[in-house]
Amino acid sequence: MSRLLTSTPRKDGFFMPGEFEPHDGTWVIWPERTDVWRLGAKPAQREFAQVIEAVAGSEHVSVVASRDQWDHARTVLPPEVRVVEMTTNDAWIRDSGPTFVVDADGHRRAVDWRFTAWGGLEGGLYFPWDQDDLVARKVLDIEGTDRYRAPLVLEGGSIHVDGEGTLLATEECLLNPNRNPTLERSQIEALLCEYTGAEKVVWLGRGVYLDETSGHVDNLACFVRPGVVVLDWTEDRDDPQFEVSLDARRRLEAATDASGGGFEVVTLPMPGPLEITEEEAWGIDEVEGTKPRPPGNRLAGSYVNYYTSTTRIVYPLLDERTDDEAGEILQRLYPEREVIGVPAREILLGGGNIHCITQQVPRPRPTPSVTSPGGSRGG
Repeated sequence: MSRLLTSTPRKDGFFMPGEFEPHDGTWVIWPERTDVWRLGAKPAQREFAQVIEAVAGSEHVSVVASRDQWDHARTVLPPEVRVVEMTTNDAWIRDSGPTFVVDADGHRRAVDWRFTAWGGLEGGLYFPWDQDDLVARKVLDIEGTDRYRAPLVLEGGSIHVDGEGTLLATEECLLNPNRNPTLERSQIEALLCEYTGAEKVVWLGRGVYLDETSGHVDNLACFVRPGVVVLDWTEDRDDPQFEVSLDARRRLEAATDASGGGFEVVTLPMPGPLEITEEEAWGIDEVEGTKPRPPGNRLAGSYVNYYTSTTRIVYPLLDERTDDEAGEILQRLYPEREVIGVPAREILLGGGNIHCITQQVPRPRPTPSVTSPGGSRGG
């Protein structure tokens, strides 16, 4: 059972660790809605299964499946993967699920953000989203982890942290009036720090071109480790992504983290540009209230949307022209981890990628370098 806490993580000495730190497990939601996933979600399910299998070789995986899909998911997934029945609206647990926080004494809690399907009635991607807003609470009941219900509409993919007090976010997403229209930038920043334990927010501008999440940072840039950020990049000056990535790079190179140090920026090549084919668009059911995906629409493909598990990097294979280069760069960045590429175009067709469909459960462990609640943290 999960208790609802009335304090905040910062006040209680909890903070969000870096994704690159050890995990106790990963959560995934099994896809099925036919107005998001084409051909009855079967192509997407095959790729989800490959992601799950790759992560399960590194750490324990729990998969959420609906009543109608539980038996199928249980049958096709490895026996070591836990499959639990749960009602959801869709499969983006990075955004609808909990954000876990830890303290210096080996305890783990979690933040339950308010979820409105990336914009609610002002640009959201589907309606209703009521069951997705309950996902974090349900997961935490299963985990037996106490939760903070944050007074902030936020998706987990819209933030990335270094575990030492620095948080990355984009203005395009978090300052979008369809998220928290009554809050000023300074108020949003204060709440981010209060509920993640961060000391400093580094603001990037826009996210990946035409990202339907309104520019989640996890598709544009993420921490490899404190002081090192990987960035989606194109050398094509005529591509709209060029100016977006260039602006992000300039901001990162001019910024400092919570400890006062600068950032090393490593670029990953942008796949594509990739577009929805007529065959792919035809396979999606058109339903009122769900974002349409007609043929020719550009996809917000990015290799930055990879997942860092305890011993593996699982990254999306999206374009045979750049897949190997992306994998080689990731292997240099993570020499201690096995880098595994998994076909992920079907996941991308649904609007996100591997990082978007995974949510880590960090391993709590004492961190002697924590000097005070919300204080400076060492590696």
